[in-house]
Amino acid sequence: MSTGTRPLLTRFVRYVPRVAVATAAALALSACGGGTDTAESKPSGAAGDSSAAFPVTVEHKYGSTTVEAEPKRVVTLGLSDQDAVLALGVKPVGAVDWFKEKPYGKWPWTKDKWGSTTPEIVGERDEYNIEKIAALKPDLVVAQYSGMKKEQYDTLSKFTKVVAQPKGLPDYGASWQVMTRQIGKSLGKEAESEKLISGIDARFKAVREKNPGFAEKTLAVADSFEAGKYSGFTKTDPKSIFFSELGFKLKPELDTLAKPGWNVAELSAEKLNVLDVDRLVWVTSSTEANDRIKAEPLYQKLKVHQEKRDLFVPYQDPDIGAAFSFNTVLSIPYAIDEVEPLIAAIK
Repeated sequence: MSTGTRPLLTRFVRYVPRVAVATAAALALSACGGGTDTAESKPSGAAGDSSAAFPVTVEHKYGSTTVEAEPKRVVTLGLSDQDAVLALGVKPVGAVDWFKEKPYGKWPWTKDKWGSTTPEIVGERDEYNIEKIAALKPDLVVAQYSGMKKEQYDTLSKFTKVVAQPKGLPDYGASWQVMTRQIGKSLGKEAESEKLISGIDARFKAVREKNPGFAEKTLAVADSFEAGKYSGFTKTDPKSIFFSELGFKLKPELDTLAKPGWNVAELSAEKLNVLDVDRLVWVTSSTEANDRIKAEPLYQKLKVHQEKRDLFVPYQDPDIGAAFSFNTVLSIPYAIDEVEPLIAAIK
């Protein structure tokens, strides 16, 4: 199925291309020669000297990578990796695009971090432009929330250090905590990353303590891009993880209905009853989509809809759905501020 021009990050795992990297190793290697210009990688006045942390060895899906010195030019290839890198005080010189959403300057939780700096776009989702990456002369490439293949890893490793996705977990299946720790260690900023994680954990804990009733409720997150076709997100999807950390129980049936390796269970209108939970959160791109879902006769029969326990959240404008779809150390505080009052208001 083609992604078309969908603006949503909500289903990208299913549609990420598994195209092998182009045979560009020779060009890439020739493009990466010479010295390293560090001016674009780190904002002036960044606190702390991480040089004492090195060398560091980071284990990942394809083995381990030893980073000998503090990275100055970082390229992020995971769809949301740039957020953790930015949170740790480094501006990536390159990043990937997805569904034509540029990974800089757009979202309220990253605008101040990027400032006037814009990274080079070096690919779309899991399809990387090796020549562009090499031309940036990176000293570190990170690919945490990604589907990087071994061939791509091997090609990139010929001219730079690469920290691939976390080991022992499915692609796109690592939590934001795991990915933040991987990135923090790679940058020699383990203490800073732990501080960020502790701060977010404290925010979630505060919400749970303020809303103890959340723990008694089952919740599902869903979307629908066309009439008669619906998706419910599994427990490994960032959106579901976000709501589980708010305290809600997830619907295990969605995990059993999903195909292996997928982050969603695809549902026909006849199977919408699996979404008849205590709280149902729709992430949508338009009021037209909302109206279409509400007009579905089989949806109208669900108690969650009849009792007004469903919540329709825009992906952007305001960027609420995008924030918990990213589910990063930068986007989570924004998501909590926006979502908590909306979901708490449902009785």
